Amino acid sequence: MAQLILALDVMEKRSAIAIATACIPCIDAIKVGYPLVLSSGLGIADDLGQLDLPLIADFKVADIPNTNRLIAEQVFSSGYDAIICHGFPGRDSAMACIETAHEYGGECYVVAEMSHPGGTEFFHDGIPEEITRLAIDCDADGVIAPATRPERVAYLKNLAGDRKVYSPGIGAQGGEIEKVAAIADGIIIGRSIYESADPAAAARQYDWIRR
Repeated sequence: MAQLILALDVMEKRSAIAIATACIPCIDAIKVGYPLVLSSGLGIADDLGQLDLPLIADFKVADIPNTNRLIAEQVFSSGYDAIICHGFPGRDSAMACIETAHEYGGECYVVAEMSHPGGTEFFHDGIPEEITRLAIDCDADGVIAPATRPERVAYLKNLAGDRKVYSPGIGAQGGEIEKVAAIADGIIIGRSIYESADPAAAARQYDWIRR
């Protein structure tokens, strides 16, 4: 059984709320990225928060520790429940996000490996493994691993132990949900749902992973 996480990368506030509301019966959390926040503001959390689902701020934060902390403080002060950051800027930068998340009673997930084709250009030769170990050592709540490469999800899940592994890349990016649903703790799906003529029906097609 895995959670179904809606990646809500739409550009219009009203549409975002309508899609999320329609999908409520089939989703366990909502992931909000830059497209929606830059068009609607961090305050979109106030509207989406009324749906009573965890909100994940997918900002892939990757800066110096002080900047990371300031970003994380804004995220959690605005009502988000979790944040996603990168590990490659180093331990101190990752710790800034993780510690801030925990200070606010929230969670932090570290990107171990990305799901797009170019994601292997630099995330290879043991680097995702090192980032996963860093995430564990820094007490992150989990890592992000690519559903487009299910063998990597399995490997990194084994390395992560009891930490959660969330996997994006299903549908539009070519990932096959059948290959990762039994491995990952959460499956992140965006375009296959929110670009559908009937998002609720599209979400229901994936509901089986939650049983």
